[in-house]
Amino acid sequence: MRAVLMVAEKPSLAQSIARILSRGNMTSRKGLNSACSVHEYGGSFAGQSAHFKMTSVCGHVMTLDFIGKYNNWDKVDPAELFSKAPTEKKEANPKLTMVKFLQVEGRGCDYIVLWLDCDKEGENICFEVLDAVLPVMNKPRGSERTVYRAKFSSITDTDICSAMNHLGEPNRNEALSVDARQELDLRIGCAFTRFQTKYFQGKYGNLDSSLISFGPCQTPTLGFCVERHDKIQSFKPEPYWVLQAKVNHEKESSLTLEWDRVRVFDREIAQMFLNITKIAKEAKVESVSKKEKVKQRPLALNTVEMLRVASSALGMGPQHTMQIAERLYTQGYISYPRTETTHYPENFDLKGALRQQANNPYWAETVKALLSEGINRPRKGHDAGDHPPITPMRAASEAELGGDGWRLYEYIARHFIATVSTDCKYLQTTISFSIGPEHFTCIGKMVTSPGFTEIMPWHSIPLEESLPSCERGDIYPISEIKLLEKQTNPPDYLTEAELITLMEKHGIGTDASIPVHINNICQRNYVTVESGRRLKPTNLGIVLVHGYYKIDAELVLPTIRSAVEKQLNLISLGKANYHQVLEHTLDIFKRKFHYFVDSIAGMDELMEVSFSPLADTGKPLSRCGKCHRFMKYIQAKPSRLHCSHCDETYSLPQNGTIKLYKELRCPLDDFELVLWSSGSRGKSYPLCPYCYNHPPFRDMKKGMGCNECTHPTCQHSLSMLGIGQCVECENGVLVLDPTSGPKWKMACNKCNVVVHFFENAHKVRVSPETCEVCDAALVDVDFNKAKSPLPGDETQHSGCVFCDPVFQDLVELKHAAMRHPMHRGGQGKRQGRGRGKGRRLGGRPNPKKPKDKMAALAAYFV
Repeated sequence: MRAVLMVAEKPSLAQSIARILSRGNMTSRKGLNSACSVHEYGGSFAGQSAHFKMTSVCGHVMTLDFIGKYNNWDKVDPAELFSKAPTEKKEANPKLTMVKFLQVEGRGCDYIVLWLDCDKEGENICFEVLDAVLPVMNKPRGSERTVYRAKFSSITDTDICSAMNHLGEPNRNEALSVDARQELDLRIGCAFTRFQTKYFQGKYGNLDSSLISFGPCQTPTLGFCVERHDKIQSFKPEPYWVLQAKVNHEKESSLTLEWDRVRVFDREIAQMFLNITKIAKEAKVESVSKKEKVKQRPLALNTVEMLRVASSALGMGPQHTMQIAERLYTQGYISYPRTETTHYPENFDLKGALRQQANNPYWAETVKALLSEGINRPRKGHDAGDHPPITPMRAASEAELGGDGWRLYEYIARHFIATVSTDCKYLQTTISFSIGPEHFTCIGKMVTSPGFTEIMPWHSIPLEESLPSCERGDIYPISEIKLLEKQTNPPDYLTEAELITLMEKHGIGTDASIPVHINNICQRNYVTVESGRRLKPTNLGIVLVHGYYKIDAELVLPTIRSAVEKQLNLISLGKANYHQVLEHTLDIFKRKFHYFVDSIAGMDELMEVSFSPLADTGKPLSRCGKCHRFMKYIQAKPSRLHCSHCDETYSLPQNGTIKLYKELRCPLDDFELVLWSSGSRGKSYPLCPYCYNHPPFRDMKKGMGCNECTHPTCQHSLSMLGIGQCVECENGVLVLDPTSGPKWKMACNKCNVVVHFFENAHKVRVSPETCEVCDAALVDVDFNKAKSPLPGDETQHSGCVFCDPVFQDLVELKHAAMRHPMHRGGQGKRQGRGRGKGRRLGGRPNPKKPKDKMAALAAYFV
């Protein structure tokens, strides 16, 4: 029996596909990484009996990054990132151990079938999976084919079974085009971002952005928003005049006529026309025309149109919309939501998809009428050769999906039904009048066949007042004629829908990446989303774009990125060489980078006008250890301390509050200590601003506070306040928080574990003595006499917080309420120092810790 490994892009997708192919006769188990299940069943493959294993990845297996030393902003010239800095593929999420998991499941398999999403990113993931699995699979017999690729657009029985019966091969060229885009975005984005972030954050204190990023697609996206802002700012309103006439056509009703000249910009001329027409007392009908017109049903739905409508009509951001669409797809409700195509293939089962909607209470009547009378073939749209348009694939109810999921599904369903409905037909009547020498017009519309507007009522022809039945030569008395003064209005800020249209038109991003780029400029504080989902640039966003225009307009204009996208598309079609495109594009941007660095003063001139220098920003907080003057605390992201006398800036932990720590000083450098806190329910620790940025000992890294400092005698250090090894993480130490009384606690210096103990104690001190059972430091506790929980009215006790029976009811494990898991400014997650169990950490012993985490908790807190 041969063994077949099948891999999908997401766990839910794998389960759905396996259920269809096995006809429900499968067994399931958790995989090595616990995130991905493995579904097994028997069947036949390539004419032989086979054992199938269906599993998944969780998106990309690997990610591209620079090798270790080139990730250090302080030690690497950003210019080196264009060519000298080597890159490597790293696991996208090391915690998932995805490569090991795939190798365990792939070992001993004879064939692999790739069920990754059928787009360029999916093709790229195919080869990431193959790189992991092929080395451990059984060797092929002779020239036997072992790698297969399934192509599908929806999670339906028909589509999945058809894909299994028509397996192809993964597309290497499409995967290479994604590799090229990843490397270009990494090298170009990191080089510009690192340079301008360090340059401007080192000069200005109120930028309010922790990262001043540049992106080959992100920056032109911002450029569109700022361009509209500039048009609004430079707009000068201009007055104009309109002649309006009303005629009586029934006893108590009048008809408003529109002036054929529309408007004039000269008041005297407008007054002249008013005087001429006022002489006349009657309006004469010059002509009456009736014409049948058609409002076409929509083209089939693609990604860009879905994003536009979701933003403008449903009030949902592009990123949020794509997340919901992907969930609807993996659950089998809609077809693949990433497509540029607006044309259904000839063999698409339109009736089958329509029958799925026949029982929905909102549109059942419309669907049944279409099925009985015959559907209309959808309009011929654009065939991009990727996936069919976005289509509902199975019935759903509001109770099933709820909230935004239902709102998006409802729109997709209504749009699909509209594409197979008839066009809307209406009769347009146009009556031309003359009043003296001037001509006026009145237009009326009457729907003769609503067609698709029944299912999409927001597209219906608006009801208008009925026009009188008249013929040429008829006379109507004038009830009013007047001159209206108006003025031209500026354009409004771009909506997300308008921005998406501009990005698609200029080739900025793909249907998959457009939401990401829009989300990025919002998160980076370059634009804010106003009412009506309009994008208003911030001061920082405006200055950046104006600076790029001043130095090199191509950095912000869409032209150069559009040209790069065309080259990447040629790679995917096999018409351009991957290495040549990469080398040529990087050479262009490297030259631009050097010119940008040489010309940065041009952008800096704009920054000076909008932002305050570091020396003028912030409020005095703690004293510098060098000059003993007060340093200023700058709260704007990234928060930091700045000494204007020494012209030195010191980074701080982010996403918390900073205050002076009792005016105490570091014994190593005489800097005043500050206290970082994540809140009353979280953790806090003191730190020396200088040591935090310049680690004093070899076993310390940049970004460590006093709770990780290994100074042997400092009263604030790990050596003096550390109690024992963390009960949850491998390398953390529980450290007494000396500022937490009377609600005393100790907190892990690595993870977010917080242990509350000895509430209302007067004093808690870490003893130099250690526990004989677990080697943890003993704690001396002094309680208030009135609130002492100790037996026999005692107020003092010394013991181990883990082992002492007197303390066991006074200790409670919790998790800190972190504002953000990556709370150390700019450092992110760091590996622990890797000390072994039972060894001393900075002069303080570890408790002996059972291997099993639950056993550890039981041992410490039961």
